[in-house]
Amino acid sequence: MTVKTTLSFTDRHHRFLTEKVGQGVYASQSAAVAAALEQMIRDEEERDIARVALAEEVRARLATPRAYFVDQDDALAVARATLKAARRV
Repeated sequence: MTVKTTLSFTDRHHRFLTEKVGQGVYASQSAAVAAALEQMIRDEEERDIARVALAEEVRARLATPRAYFVDQDDALAVARATLKAARRV
């Protein structure tokens, strides 16, 4: 279903839309706005997925017994050695 609505744009946004339609990137200004909205929807969905994954990772790490913790010096040793070697060059 298509819904007709009225939108207002700044001069900058209107100019951009007009240019993109003129370049043939979009068939119409409505198509350009629809594409932008679709991208916003995808971005929001990806943020939600990332947020859930991060929460799951935090929960998993909180459940990790202290005996399995990695010392920060051990965890960063490879990175420090790499930086040290790079500074010698």
